[in-house]
Amino acid sequence: MESKNKTPSDPSLSARQIENITKDTLEKHDPAFNAAIKGQATTGYEELGVVETIKNFKLCTLVCFAMAFSAATDGYQIGINASVIANTGFVDRFATTVGKDGKPALASPILSGWSAIMSCGQIVGMTTLPFLSSKYGRKPAMFTYWVVIVGSVLTECLVKTWQGWLVAKFLAGIGVGCLQSTVPTYISEVAPTRIRGGLLMCYSFWWTLGSFFAQVALQHLSKSEKTNYLTPIYTQWAQVGIMLLIYIFIPESPAWCVNTGKHDRAKKQLLILNRGVPNYDLDRQFQALVMAVEHEREVAAEQQREKWYGIFQGTNGLRTVISCWTNLSQQLIGLSLFGTFGTYFFQQAGLEDPFKIKVITNSIQIATVIAIITLADRIGRRLLACSGTTICWLSYVGLAANGATGWGYIGEVSSQRLRPYTAGFAAAVTCVAGVVMNVLIPYMTNSNKWNWGLKTGWFYFGVGLPFVVGMWLLIPETSGRSAAELDELFERKIKPWRFHKTETATQRLVHFSRAEDN
Repeated sequence: MESKNKTPSDPSLSARQIENITKDTLEKHDPAFNAAIKGQATTGYEELGVVETIKNFKLCTLVCFAMAFSAATDGYQIGINASVIANTGFVDRFATTVGKDGKPALASPILSGWSAIMSCGQIVGMTTLPFLSSKYGRKPAMFTYWVVIVGSVLTECLVKTWQGWLVAKFLAGIGVGCLQSTVPTYISEVAPTRIRGGLLMCYSFWWTLGSFFAQVALQHLSKSEKTNYLTPIYTQWAQVGIMLLIYIFIPESPAWCVNTGKHDRAKKQLLILNRGVPNYDLDRQFQALVMAVEHEREVAAEQQREKWYGIFQGTNGLRTVISCWTNLSQQLIGLSLFGTFGTYFFQQAGLEDPFKIKVITNSIQIATVIAIITLADRIGRRLLACSGTTICWLSYVGLAANGATGWGYIGEVSSQRLRPYTAGFAAAVTCVAGVVMNVLIPYMTNSNKWNWGLKTGWFYFGVGLPFVVGMWLLIPETSGRSAAELDELFERKIKPWRFHKTETATQRLVHFSRAEDN
């Protein structure tokens, strides 16, 4: 009878058996080896708190915060689109019909067309730019969509017909779509793991701020210059100029450099981003990044899922669904109603000062987003995302929590190798739902059509319920997890609601190192 306790030195064992026993023994007793085979390694900064991480990684934090500023242009564009259609001068310029009150009016099909074409443009941008971004880098992608946004603003300034505004909105949609798929990807790749959530959610902060200033500008003009709709459009040139300066000076993503085999460039970008970090060991940080990328590549090769459409297969397919879910839920609980048609909705509902109401709701959103950024890396993303969506299903206030966490999940849930494709697809799915809603809402809210008024809320109450339930079942906790740790948790098929309770190889290695030091 064979012994049940054979060791690697036993002469009766084959080479393969010795190899398996040695590996099993190392996995069980050597946390460093166990972490390494999962593509993980410690960086030395795992136990820093949020404030300490910001202090240590000042430049890197600043780069991510500056990069998120691009979202202000996104929010301003959406805000203008939402509210300029209630401006008297804009209506007089582009009106094609006469309302029940005998005054010039915007026809519902044209309103639907403007909103739908912008969402269509977003889909085009989100599904095409990732291929450029993956091949040539994140910075070339930024300059590409910057040119498109410049074209959209120029068109908005010059057009005099509703067809011209349609072209402007299509260009704006392409530019914004490219921006929405690129910015979260870049931040997720560059941000320190400990504060990645808060920095990703800065996207929502700048977006909400941009939307807020669009409402402020239009509210002010509704009192002082009721027929002036061009001044808010002209102010976009300042945002476009600041974006260009940011894109010129920020470094390329080190993760992209490693993915494409540009190792020397990756090291150079790491040194730029982490300038001044105490005790920074370039070789150690670079090796951790390489190990994570190589592990993902090996797993993909083993499963024969190396192409971009791997985002629809196996575990990566689940990660794509999760990336989609939070922002998609936004559309089904009222994003387009309040975001794209908020002022118009309040106006059609008969409220006295729709611009003022939109300014107030945006102010609430700004305060909410700031609170979420503060809490994101302390209490985690899952609770914020799920509770925010549930609250929004019951009340508009929760929309900010849903949106902030949604862009975070788009940026960080996917694998490093497939991130630009997953982010682009997830954002595009949201826009497909947006196209449908942007067609329906003008009919729901227009007093000359279905005239649902405030009853429109019941529509969202019904269609939003399955997505609210899905949030609690699908959305995992990603706070404090590196890209390699998330790979491990998904590969092990850990239930989403147990992510935060599950120990990873990196955590075991940190605990082991701490015990040795003591």
